[in-house]
Amino acid sequence: MELTGRLTADAKVSEVKGRKKVVNFSIAINDSYKPKDGERVELTTYVECAYWINAKVGQYLKKGLLIQMNGRMGSRAWVNKDGDAKSYLTCNISNLKFLGGSTNSTATNPGGNKGKGASEDDDLPF
Repeated sequence: MELTGRLTADAKVSEVKGRKKVVNFSIAINDSYKPKDGERVELTTYVECAYWINAKVGQYLKKGLLIQMNGRMGSRAWVNKDGDAKSYLTCNISNLKFLGGSTNSTATNPGGNKGKGASEDDDLPF
């Protein structure tokens, strides 16, 4: 599935078993619509993301950055201690593209390769 959204916070790189690294971050996808006889309704969907291909890309994923990504969607659901049902969407990312829009200029154009998808074959993380 292809998604486009803004990072809600700076990405975090974590090391898991086998010294494998993963970049975790969350994006917000904004949408709106106007019913026939009503006021505009704003919707925001949050997606928890994991990127396993190249951990170096994590340093460029800063809050507010607009990204486009492809990956496999999933969901998690649970009941909290108060008995309320909770859930969120997840995405295991296979391709990531920087679209810009962050206040951090290095995040919008890291190394001058804006828009190039990340690949494990590249020397650079973008």
